[in-house]
Amino acid sequence: MIEYFHSVRLISERCKGCVSCIKRCPTEAIRIRGGKAKITESRCIDCGECIRYCPNRAKTAVTDSLADIKRYPHNVALPAPSLYSQFEAQVTVDAILCGLLSLGFDEVFDVAVGAEVVTTAIRELLQHKQVKRPLISSACPAVVRLIQVKFPELIDHLVPFEAPVEIAARMVREEYARRTGRPQDELGVWFITPCPAKLTAIRQPLGDLPSNISGAISIADIFGELRRVILQKPAAVAKCRRASWAGMGWAVAGGETEAAGVLNTLVVHEIHSISNVLEQVAMGKLKDIDYVEALACAGGCIGGPLMVENRFVAEHRMRNRLAVGKRLQPQPELPLAPEDLVQRGTLEPRPIMRLDEDISKALYKVEQMERTLERLPGLDCGSCGSPTCKALAEDIVQGQASEMDCIFKLRERVHELAKEMMGLAEKLPPSLDKKEKKGAIRDGKSKRVAGTSGRRGGSDDSGGGA
Repeated sequence: MIEYFHSVRLISERCKGCVSCIKRCPTEAIRIRGGKAKITESRCIDCGECIRYCPNRAKTAVTDSLADIKRYPHNVALPAPSLYSQFEAQVTVDAILCGLLSLGFDEVFDVAVGAEVVTTAIRELLQHKQVKRPLISSACPAVVRLIQVKFPELIDHLVPFEAPVEIAARMVREEYARRTGRPQDELGVWFITPCPAKLTAIRQPLGDLPSNISGAISIADIFGELRRVILQKPAAVAKCRRASWAGMGWAVAGGETEAAGVLNTLVVHEIHSISNVLEQVAMGKLKDIDYVEALACAGGCIGGPLMVENRFVAEHRMRNRLAVGKRLQPQPELPLAPEDLVQRGTLEPRPIMRLDEDISKALYKVEQMERTLERLPGLDCGSCGSPTCKALAEDIVQGQASEMDCIFKLRERVHELAKEMMGLAEKLPPSLDKKEKKGAIRDGKSKRVAGTSGRRGGSDDSGGGA
């Protein structure tokens, strides 16, 4: 059995058993059983939708802490470009990057540098006509997981490059080895992350290659302390590696394709919208589009569940920063992207819709599922603990639920039982059934009367004859 790591976790004591999470999960990974939510690990893609919509704060993301950097003698911070959107315009990128030094990191390397490398590689890749269209961005790990579990037939459409953060981490490690000649296990490389899916991709890589990142620290966890040190104790800027606006732009929806100069592109963000678009790609309806930029969070990484600032405010700030960057550096010289730097490992499908390993049993279960679904009301209310009637039908044939979990089927059954009970209540034993007794007596009298009448008739007949 495959063991899964997930950053998204359930705090059981806070869960009230409401259906908010099951209605928002894009892969139907959550059920309510016994009054509590349960996450099916094989289906979860760590997109964070359940964290965002849980009214009881019963879902959370487990990430590394700032104290974890003490495990290594030398530590490098990899801040996501979306971090810059959390600060007002007067707080410069240099101040943010170098503020991380004051938190205990020895060096800072802008992840946007990795985004610049991938930008160049995508631009070159799209020059090849044999590449499958539309090409789908692979920068967001939640989107890649969504394709692995729900649309495995689209894996060949994914950009065959590592995510920018992985490329940045590899550059850091290569530079460190070249500069110091010291062993890699002395180096801690930490991603400052806007979402839980990034940590999951580090602990359980998407492909067959190990991650170069030691761990991920939530932006929400360090924002307060980072803001304090930036305002109180500005650090030196000598060790901070910065990227151009082209790399920074990856933080917002549309920034990736704008940097790459792709014109015939479809920008889609928010995980449910992505799922709908991927369905169209799977049906072959979008072959006339060159590129699909897909980001699981609304607005892009600036809308990540581990961010602090309001998404719209963050987007406003980020676009203002980009506008200033474009004015100062209209045509950035993006670094060359050597093929061995950007290539990622092989992605394997992780299909979740398989009902049984045995094909004959699976077909039988499909028939059972369709029959069960016909009996269900089709309201998709979620009160049964499954997100839809179809999901409940699947749970029933898999032995994980019963038809009586549906409140409407339960009500029907209770009504039938009530009618049956009423019928039984009206029945009496023959000895007490007066109605039946009276009827029997009346029938007996009628018979006797009829017999008497016959005899009288006979007398009359005989008398008449005398």
